[in-house]
Amino acid sequence: MTKKTFTYKDSGVDIKAGEELVNSIKGVVKETHGPAVLSNIGGFGGFFKPDMGAFKNPVFVSSVDGVGTKLIVAFKAGKYDTVGQDLVNHCVNDIAVCGATPLFFLDYFSTGKLEQNVGYDVIKGFATACKENNVALIGGETAEMPDIYGEGEFDLAGTIVGIVDEDKVIKGAGIEKGDVLLGFKSSGLHTNGYSLARKVLFSEYDVNDHV
Repeated sequence: MTKKTFTYKDSGVDIKAGEELVNSIKGVVKETHGPAVLSNIGGFGGFFKPDMGAFKNPVFVSSVDGVGTKLIVAFKAGKYDTVGQDLVNHCVNDIAVCGATPLFFLDYFSTGKLEQNVGYDVIKGFATACKENNVALIGGETAEMPDIYGEGEFDLAGTIVGIVDEDKVIKGAGIEKGDVLLGFKSSGLHTNGYSLARKVLFSEYDVNDHV
């Protein structure tokens, strides 16, 4: 009896597709790199050499986040570049409130079946926001997991690292009654609040409706 052999592709993991995606995004990712980046895309680790000259007592600040259920809206709309941008901007904001200047970003993109156009749009979104915020996209992970995600589904996560002088760290400990609170107009919902927003809006409207 001949014993059947199995390959990664038989299990639903297409290594060649992953390699093709990496090759397709090299250009847009490279555009986020400056002289501080000492590594190329595709390595096991990203290398970054920060300029410490402007800091007396530098402190690194890091944060990790996801996009949340806004991804469901992206699936319905078939638009994927903006969720990548949202994730980077959210991470930048998380460390900005600590007083930190962002240095570099790493992404995690996991999906049931890797679709080249979707993966490219998502990662291009990462790169677009990184360029806008002067952040280097120095690494990432793309995982194809057919037994975890349904058809057309994926999830995102990102990690950002920034820097701030220790005497300029903002922790909010000095906030007191009588302080002035400033509000900035938002361009819309970013990554928070979509579970409630979907519940309210999709009970009456479709993703393609204009209200």
